[in-house]
Amino acid sequence: MTTYHKEHLLDRAAMVLLRTTLAVQPKLEFVPEARPDFDGLMEKTPVAEGVTYEAAEIGGVAGWWCKPQDSLPGSVIVYFHGGAYVLGSATAYRNFVGQMAASAGVATFIVDYRLAPEHLFPAAVDDAKAVYLGLAASGFSRLVIAGDSGGGGLALALLLLTTAAVQTDNLPKPLAAVVISPWTDLALTGDSLAARAGADPLLTREALDGAAQLYVGDRDRRDPKASPLYGNMSGLPPVLFHVGEDEILLDDSRRFASRIEAVGGVAELHIWEGMTHVFASNIALQSSKVALDNIGEFLRRTFNNAYAHRPEHHHPTEGASDSLGEA
Repeated sequence: MTTYHKEHLLDRAAMVLLRTTLAVQPKLEFVPEARPDFDGLMEKTPVAEGVTYEAAEIGGVAGWWCKPQDSLPGSVIVYFHGGAYVLGSATAYRNFVGQMAASAGVATFIVDYRLAPEHLFPAAVDDAKAVYLGLAASGFSRLVIAGDSGGGGLALALLLLTTAAVQTDNLPKPLAAVVISPWTDLALTGDSLAARAGADPLLTREALDGAAQLYVGDRDRRDPKASPLYGNMSGLPPVLFHVGEDEILLDDSRRFASRIEAVGGVAELHIWEGMTHVFASNIALQSSKVALDNIGEFLRRTFNNAYAHRPEHHHPTEGASDSLGEA
């Protein structure tokens, strides 16, 4: 199901100003030297009210807990930050993810997965698997996987792996996935890479190609663990997509949603007129507020339905460390 959102009147002036500002600046480059600036940008998101933050380690991987008051017990969102596998950090994303956690009323763990080029593929996937297994072993039986941009692609890669694993192992199946502007095709074959190039003030095909090279190196870019668009969509739980119409990665969401629906799955695709890559992180925009409200409502509905049908006891999975396969 696709929902098209017209640009909000209150956002037009803000987007004109944003585009004017970005037009005189170099477009985003995915190189390690850009990490401080990228983190500084993400840290500008206001702190969510009623959320506490706690550094922690799950499955041997560091990250941050965002814990709203009165979080639903036994439930967790595992979040993968954006940055094309080269930039970003759990620390910088605390405020933005805290907004989502507050809206959902569910504790959320932001994963500080290893970045390229210091750590090549499949290091990030290995970290994602380790965190999911660690949460399951800790007794969390209701899990949603989420992320944005490169982290959205990583979230969907993990969704494919975990959905396949529950068929042969006692792992809890993810309830759903929520992704914002996910990068699902590192082979860069989407039509929007060219069609939306003139509208996208942030991303370029060249920058994404460079990031893919840093992350994957000489390995196959169509490996579903790197590019989940090429994976098996059968049996996936519902997936919620939010994507800007004016971004070159638009087709990474449209094609993924279409392939889910082609095998009988449920995909909710929201396309936002005039919006750019990961626009939801700019909560000064009315479109961002509406998108975050929609995400929160989807998450609350998902978790409440699962909680209402919960088993009396959940026994942490033992010996599950190999159940997600080798990358």
